[in-house]
Amino acid sequence: MKRADLAFAVDKKLRGVVSTKVRIAIVLLVIVGLGVLVVVTGAQERSDDVTASIPEGFDRSDVSWHSPGTPATDAEIARWEAAREALDELPVRGRAPQTGYDREEFGPAWTDDVDVEFGGNGCDTRNDILIRDFLEVTFRPGEEGCVVGEGTILDPVTLETIEFVRGPETSGEVQVDHLVALSDAWQKGAQQLSERERRNFANDPRNLLAVAGWANQQKSDSDASGWLPPNRSYRCTFVSQQIEVKTIYRLWVTAAERDAMLDVFDTCLG
Repeated sequence: MKRADLAFAVDKKLRGVVSTKVRIAIVLLVIVGLGVLVVVTGAQERSDDVTASIPEGFDRSDVSWHSPGTPATDAEIARWEAAREALDELPVRGRAPQTGYDREEFGPAWTDDVDVEFGGNGCDTRNDILIRDFLEVTFRPGEEGCVVGEGTILDPVTLETIEFVRGPETSGEVQVDHLVALSDAWQKGAQQLSERERRNFANDPRNLLAVAGWANQQKSDSDASGWLPPNRSYRCTFVSQQIEVKTIYRLWVTAAERDAMLDVFDTCLG
């Protein structure tokens, strides 16, 4: 049985037997034990088939994190090692001026008109990521399975469990973070990308993660030298994804950023 199928089967078996929070906690234990970060219950299954541009050594099936105090899996360690090696290949330069930066340089916010995963599926990118990252979702009626009305997420950045309810006063409790911030990318090579590449970058699921709103606001446009996840057990996966994205989109790192990433890898790889 596939990992996701096992977690789904456990979830289905527990429905109506225990409370939602207890059921989610049990499913999370299954997920963490198997090295899987996300199982979306009640949402359509989505594949991750856009892998052609991923550097050798990055395993997109391994987006896991482990609970604090538990050993890392072999897959996690392999991914971190690959990322540390890839970091050696990234150019090290100073920041370019922020002159000319504007959110519109990366295309319309959350546009579906992109060439990366989920592009052209009829849903905007923000909802695509919520559907991918939530443990369970309820769609808003009449929105063709695209607009998330309610959902539950375990944020790997903060380890907070958040019950999301769409609304003017509540939607901001869960935000979609660009792991490599747009303005940070602008100062580290994105100015040289084509308009289409920047649009893809801003909507690439490999650079996006649903997180607690306060954490996204705190991070803002910082790189690894200025901000790291409060959940220390997620830091190596976090910087590994940043390195993967910077490799794919030909961006560079600053010396301080590189040193911060190496310090993170020292904690999980020694």
